[in-house]
Amino acid sequence: MTETDASEPQRWYRDRRLWLMGALGFFSGLPLPLSGFTLRLWLSEGGVSLGVIGLTANIGIAYSLKFLWAPLLDDVPAPFLARLGRRRGWLVAIQFPLAGAAALLALSHPAAAPAGAVVAAGLVAFLSASQDIVIDAWRIETFPPRRQGMAMAAYVWGYRTALLISGAGVIKGADILGWHGALLCMAALLVLAPVVSLLAAEPVGARIVRVAGLAPRFFAAVVEPLREFLSRPGAWLILSFVALFKLGEAMAGVMTAPFYSALGFDRAAIAVANGPFSLAATFLGTGLGGWLVARLGVGRALLWTGVVQTAAMGMYLLLAEAPGAHGVLFATVVAEGFAEGMADAAFITYLSGLCSIAYTATQYALLSSLAAIALRTVGGLSGFLAAGLGWTRFYTLAMFAALPAMGLMVVLLRKYPPVERRNF
Repeated sequence: MTETDASEPQRWYRDRRLWLMGALGFFSGLPLPLSGFTLRLWLSEGGVSLGVIGLTANIGIAYSLKFLWAPLLDDVPAPFLARLGRRRGWLVAIQFPLAGAAALLALSHPAAAPAGAVVAAGLVAFLSASQDIVIDAWRIETFPPRRQGMAMAAYVWGYRTALLISGAGVIKGADILGWHGALLCMAALLVLAPVVSLLAAEPVGARIVRVAGLAPRFFAAVVEPLREFLSRPGAWLILSFVALFKLGEAMAGVMTAPFYSALGFDRAAIAVANGPFSLAATFLGTGLGGWLVARLGVGRALLWTGVVQTAAMGMYLLLAEAPGAHGVLFATVVAEGFAEGMADAAFITYLSGLCSIAYTATQYALLSSLAAIALRTVGGLSGFLAAGLGWTRFYTLAMFAALPAMGLMVVLLRKYPPVERRNF
C-alpha cells in the first residue's frame, strides 16, 4: 500500500487491517473490568471485607509496570510459536493463558476464598497488560504514520465496546446466569482472540534480533532502546511534553465523581451521562481525531486536538455555576469525552511515531507509562487542591495546568516535527 492510498480516509472500510485492529482492541478491553469494577462488585456481593476489596485496586499495577517486561517481548521469540513471527507468536502465546485465567476467575469463590479470586484477577491483569504491549507494537509496525489515527480509532471503538460487555453486560448477565456463568461467557469470548491474531499479518519490520550472552542480550533489549531514544535531538524536550500532556486532564478527571455529587446530581443522572452519552461522544471524537491525522498530518492534528482538549475543560467552570442542571451536566460530559477522544487519537499516533521499529514494544511501553505519570502523581493530589480552592478555582487551575504542554508542543512541532515515514 502506498502512502497516498494509506492517507485516503474515504477508503478506510477497504482496509482489512483496520477491522482486525478493532477486533484486537475488543480483546484488549474485554479483560480490564474483570480485574477492576466487575470484580469489586462481585466481591462486595460475596461479603468480602472492604479492606480486601480496597486492596484489589493494586491489581491494575501491571498496566503501569508493563514496560519492565516489554523488552522480553521485543527480544525473545514466543516459546514454540516463533514460526508465527515475533508479534503474532506472542499474541497467541498470551491469549490462550489469558482465556484460561479468566475461566479460573469465573470458577473462583470470592465469598469463601477471596484470595483465590484476587490471585486469578491478578493473573488476568498481568496477561492482559502483556497482550496490550504486543497489540500496540503490532499497530505501530503495521500501519503507516497517517493511518495510525484511523488505527487508533478502530482500536478504541473495539476497546470501549468490550468495556461495556465485560462491565455492564456481565453485571446484567449475572442476574440471569449467575456470576460464574456470566464470567465464563467472557472467558469463552477470549478463546476467540487467537483466531484474530492468526488472521492478522505479521508486520514486515517485526524481526527478532538474536544476541548471544546474558549481558549482551540485556544491553540489546533494555539499554539500547533507551540509548537510541535519548540520543535523538530534543529527546528530553519530547519526554517532558509526553509527561505533561495529560496533566490538566488528570487533575480534572480524577475529581469528576465527587464534583458531580457535590453539585447535587444523583447516581442515575451520573450513570446516564457517563454511559451512553460519554461513549458516543468518545467514539465520535476518536473517529474525528483519526481523520484529522490522515488529513492534516500528525503534528497539525496534535496541535488542533490539544487546543480542543484544553478548551473543553472550560465546561467544568460552566457546570460549577449550574448545580443540578442536567442539560449542562450532559453537555460537559459529551464535550469532555469528545475532546479526549480527539486528543487521544492524535497523541497516541504521535507516541507511535516516536518508536523505532527495532524496539517498538519497549519504547512504546515506556512512553505510554510516562504519559500516565501525571495521573499517578499530581492526579492523586487533586482532592486536596479541590478542597482548598473550591471547584471553580480548582478547574481554572486544571485548565492552566494544560498550558505548559501546549507551549512545549509548539516548540517541538517547530524544531522537531514528527517524521512522516512513508511506510514501515
